[in-house]
Amino acid sequence: MICELISVGTEILLGNIVNTNARYLSKRLASLGIEVHFQTVVGDNAQRIISALDIAYTRADMTVLTGGLGPTKDDITKEMLAGYFHKKLVPDEKALENMKGLLSMSDRKTLTESLRKQAYVPSDSIILYNHHGTAPGAIMEDEGKICILLPGPPSEMEPMFEEYCADYLKAFSHQVLVSCNIKMLDFSHAPRMKVGEAPVADALGELLDSPNPTVATYAKDDGCLIRVTAKAETHEKAMELLSPMIEKCRERLGDEYINYIREDI
Repeated sequence: MICELISVGTEILLGNIVNTNARYLSKRLASLGIEVHFQTVVGDNAQRIISALDIAYTRADMTVLTGGLGPTKDDITKEMLAGYFHKKLVPDEKALENMKGLLSMSDRKTLTESLRKQAYVPSDSIILYNHHGTAPGAIMEDEGKICILLPGPPSEMEPMFEEYCADYLKAFSHQVLVSCNIKMLDFSHAPRMKVGEAPVADALGELLDSPNPTVATYAKDDGCLIRVTAKAETHEKAMELLSPMIEKCRERLGDEYINYIREDI
C-alpha cells in the first residue's frame, strides 16, 4: 500500500506554521507498514486541491489529507473531497451533538451556521468523530482509491488517527517498519574525520547497499546519524534483522565514537 500525504493550508505554504502533521503521520504510517512515497502541500484552493489529488492517485493507492475542515469560507477540503469521490454531504446527528457538547463547555455557546456546517459529512463513508474539536474526519473509498481526511490541528488530528485510523490501516499491510538510530559524537567530542557523514559512509561501505535492513547516513549539526531500518511481519522479527546489522555498524564505526544506539520511536 503506497500512500501520499497532502497537507492543505495556505499558512503552511507561507511558512507561518511548521508542518508537524506530515512528520507525525509519516512515522506512524511507517510503523504500520504503509509506505509514504510522497508529501504534498497545497493551499486552500479548490482547483489546486483537485489537481493534487489527480496527481497523487497516479502514484499512490491512498491519500491522507489534513487541514481545511474548519468553519470558515476558506475551509473547503471536505467539500472538494466529497465531490471528488462522488459523495453527498449529509448532516450527521452524532457529530452535531458532539459539537453542542463541546460548545457547552466553552465560552462559545451559540451554534452558528458556520459551525453547523462542520456536522455535514460525506455520505457512505466511515466517519471519524472528533473528541477534541468540532470537525469530524472521514475515510472514503471509491473505485480502489482510499482517502483519509483528518483535521489540521495536531491536538485533534493525532488522537483521531490513533482512535480510528491505526486499526483501519492494519488490514492493508502484513509488515511493519522498525528503525534504530546510531548517533555519532559531535565534532567537539571526537575528531572530525571519525564522525562526519562522508568518513562514516566510507567506513560503512557496502552496508549502505543492504536491501533489508537498509542503512542510511544523515548529516546533523551535532554529529552524523545512521538509521538502520528493517521490514518484517512483526516488530520482533524486524529486531532480529536489525541486531546483526547494528553490530556490523558498531564494528565499522568504533564504540568510542558512538554517542548512543536506540530504537527510533
